Amino acid sequence: MRRGLLLGLAAYVSWGFFPIYFKSLRPSGALEILAHRIVWSAVFVALLLFALRRWPAVLRLVRDRRTLGGIGLAAALIGVNWFTYIHGVNTGHVVETSLGYFITPLITVLLGVLLLGERLRPYQWTAVGLGALAVAVLTIDYGRLPYLALVLAATFGCYGLIKKRLGVPPAEGLLVESAALAVPALAVLAWFGARAQATVGHVSAGHTALVLLGGVITATPLLLFAAATNRIPLTSMGILQYVAPVLQLSVGLFVYHEPMPPARLAGFTLVWLALALFTWDAVHQRTRTAAALRKLVDEQDALRTP
Repeated sequence: MRRGLLLGLAAYVSWGFFPIYFKSLRPSGALEILAHRIVWSAVFVALLLFALRRWPAVLRLVRDRRTLGGIGLAAALIGVNWFTYIHGVNTGHVVETSLGYFITPLITVLLGVLLLGERLRPYQWTAVGLGALAVAVLTIDYGRLPYLALVLAATFGCYGLIKKRLGVPPAEGLLVESAALAVPALAVLAWFGARAQATVGHVSAGHTALVLLGGVITATPLLLFAAATNRIPLTSMGILQYVAPVLQLSVGLFVYHEPMPPARLAGFTLVWLALALFTWDAVHQRTRTAAALRKLVDEQDALRTP
C-alpha cells in the first residue's frame, strides 16, 4: 500500500510539473514537440520491453484486430490530448489546462451515463451540475468556452474509457499506441525538415537533449501510474489524481503569473466544490459497501456456527 501510494504520488507530481518542461522546449512549436514526443516514447518503451523480454505480449496485441482497432482509437485520442496540452502550455494557458484535468472525473462520470448506461447517485448529479455551472461561469469570464480544458477532459476521459474496456497491459499498450502514431509523427518531422523549419538540432545542444528526453519523460509517469493502480484502491488513486492539476495551477499562477480574476476564481471554486462532493460520495459509498459485505459475511458465519 505504501509503495503504491509513493508510485502514484511520483506519477502525479511528475505530471504536475510538465508545464515547466514544455515551456523549456521553446522555440519549438506544439506540433514539432508532439512528433518528437511520440517517436521517442515509442523508442524508449520498445527498448524497455526488449530488455524485459515482453515482445510476445506485444505480438499478441498486434494480431488481435479488435484490440488493435481500439488501441488505434485510443492513440488518436491521446495524440489530440497531448497536442492540446502542449499548445495550451506554450501559449500561456497553463491555468486553463489545469482546469481540464480538474473536470476530467466529472466528464468520466458523464461518459459512464451516456455510453455505459450507468446510474448516478444524487450527490454525483449535484457534482456534475456544479461542474456545468462552473463551465458556464468560466465561459462568461473568458468570453468563450474554455475549449482547451474541455478538449483535454473529453479526450482523456474517452481514452481512459477505451483503455478500461480493452484491458491491455500498460507498457505493451503504450508501445502499440506510440507505434500507431509514429508514422504520421515521422512524416511531420520530415515535413519540418524539408521546409527548413525544424528547430531541434538548430537551437542548442541542451534544447535538443531536452526534446529527445521527451520519450522518457512521457513514458515514466505512465508506467509509475500503472504500477500504482495494481497496488492501491481506486478510491486512493481518485484522490491522488488531484495532485497534478493542483501543481499545474500553482505553476501557472506563481511561476508564470497567469491572471486569476474573481470570476475565474469563482469558476474554479465551483469545480473544487464539485470534486469535493464527488470524492466524498465515492468514499462514503465505498465505506457503506464494505460495511454491508462485512455484515453479510458475519451473518453467514453465524448461520454456519453450530
